[in-house]
Amino acid sequence: MQDVFDIYTIIFLALAVFIFLRLRSVLGQRTGRERPPYDPYAAREPARPATDNVVQIPNRTGENAAKKVDEAAAVSPAERWKGVAEPGTPLAAGLDAVLAADNTFDANHFLTGARAAYEMIVTAYAEGDRRSLRNLLSREVYDGFDGAITEREKRGDVVESRFVSIDKATITNAEVRGRSAQLTVRFLSKLVSVTRNKAGEVIDGNAESVTDVTDVWTFARDVASRDPNWKLVATEAGQ
Repeated sequence: MQDVFDIYTIIFLALAVFIFLRLRSVLGQRTGRERPPYDPYAAREPARPATDNVVQIPNRTGENAAKKVDEAAAVSPAERWKGVAEPGTPLAAGLDAVLAADNTFDANHFLTGARAAYEMIVTAYAEGDRRSLRNLLSREVYDGFDGAITEREKRGDVVESRFVSIDKATITNAEVRGRSAQLTVRFLSKLVSVTRNKAGEVIDGNAESVTDVTDVWTFARDVASRDPNWKLVATEAGQ
């Protein structure tokens, strides 16, 4: 019986090895057509990195850039800045200077980005989000915002801010200083904002009231750089 058992054991082991080798020859091969491992985040909208362009001018090179120059030259001064600046005004001349320094400049595209940047900066300041602010502000403006946030944190104050709307964003000045294009934008917005102390008491603003806010912000960009980002370089309260 011992000999019979040994023979059957050897037969089954040999069969198992044979089956294993056959499966390995089929399943272990890569044909280059296999699906990649499942990524549960692949189908989602990727998060915007902190360094993503906020007020961005699209890059155009070669044929596209030349086409943009030809199109700009073909447009009459009366039509070039329609809805943004009146022809013959200092603002129109300033926008012409920006376009001459950067042939990819589009005023309406800039304003779309500026509105987004305005909301992001106000929200990031209220939340004390230094990482977002660092990528949106010039060094000087960032230092001012950072100092105000630090003082607020020392007191234990908390700001709650919510945008109701940005009613209007208009370019009020445009100029080129050396390699820097600078555009000033006047924002009219509605905001709900309240500041509470560490005890939770309201010390500024009203959580139930909508406030009309006017801000005048200046954005700048190095037109000689490949970096398309515009950064906030100056702020002031508007009238």
